Amino acid sequence: MSDRYGIDSHKLAYHPQRVTAILEAGNDWNKAKNIYPIYMEVSPIGACNHRCTFCAVDYLGYNPVRLDFDTMKRRLPEMGKLGVKSIMYAGEGEPLLYKRISELTEITKQSGIDVSFTTNGTILPKDFLERALPNTSWIKASINAGTPETYHKIHQGKLGDFDKAVSNLMKMVEYRKKHNLNVVLGAQSMLLPENVDEMDELARVCRDEIGLDYLVIKPYSQHKFSLTHKYEGVDYTKYAHYEKKFTSMSSDGFQVIFRSHTMKKYIEGEGQRYKKCYATPSLWSYVMADGRVFSCSAYLLDNRFDLGNINNNTFQEIWEGEKRKNNFMFVKHNLNISECRLNCRMDEANRYIDSIDHQTIEHINFI
Repeated sequence: MSDRYGIDSHKLAYHPQRVTAILEAGNDWNKAKNIYPIYMEVSPIGACNHRCTFCAVDYLGYNPVRLDFDTMKRRLPEMGKLGVKSIMYAGEGEPLLYKRISELTEITKQSGIDVSFTTNGTILPKDFLERALPNTSWIKASINAGTPETYHKIHQGKLGDFDKAVSNLMKMVEYRKKHNLNVVLGAQSMLLPENVDEMDELARVCRDEIGLDYLVIKPYSQHKFSLTHKYEGVDYTKYAHYEKKFTSMSSDGFQVIFRSHTMKKYIEGEGQRYKKCYATPSLWSYVMADGRVFSCSAYLLDNRFDLGNINNNTFQEIWEGEKRKNNFMFVKHNLNISECRLNCRMDEANRYIDSIDHQTIEHINFI
């Protein structure tokens, strides 16, 4: 069964104009400054009710700061007009802890921007089903175990959170069915030594009890600034053979997506990796809960990637401003790609553009 959601690959083939613009801009800032991101990650709130053992942003300290709603109400329509096509609400905290998340979702969609969420699923605001769910493209719940006991050890939240996440997701599935919504509902799990023997049980829960559309099983990738290094040396060669076992849990209407391609790249290391990043700072960006805009989520708090703050400037002023120009030049000429996280979110996008830029396939005119 193919990955119908393109989770283990990329979707840039559907955005040829942006790819062409990036290639034509090259190192020319005057051409690049008007290339706006297709996709953004936005963190509504810095606080989180879990302390996951694999958390990539633990170094940020789970600060309970939150986005200013009135500022976002002005910025979102602007972002939509400038060409931003999608926003994933996730980030350094749990997005559903943001009090006005449902209203924020409505405004985002009204601005012509597709909405998604990555959440731990343990919080369900009272108006979320009625106001947010109909305006959302997909929701992916982070559920990193198949039993409450292992879940509690990994997520480090409250006892009973596993059952709460399952219950909340069931409510979403039921509401979707009742109101004939198109939102895709899935789950994802990091494949870790503690949970590898529970993935088939997690798949069963997602398929039979909740009624989700998919479960993604993916490898851990060490982030540059993370305080935790517990899983940095996980040997994924030991787990590659699990793919057939886990994907056999797929059925009509439910898919287990074992990210074998990503896992293979993790095993191979740097290998034939591209030499520079094309995605930063053009294809995507990240907005922190305090309003700061970064060109890459792997370099939060790194001043070289700090583009400005939406509380102080319009998004256009930030995106076409001096800080982004400096970041553009730094990424083009000075960024050592080996310092970047292996298998970052833009890895497949970078490989795709690099293959075009360097014509890695010969005789391209013989189509």
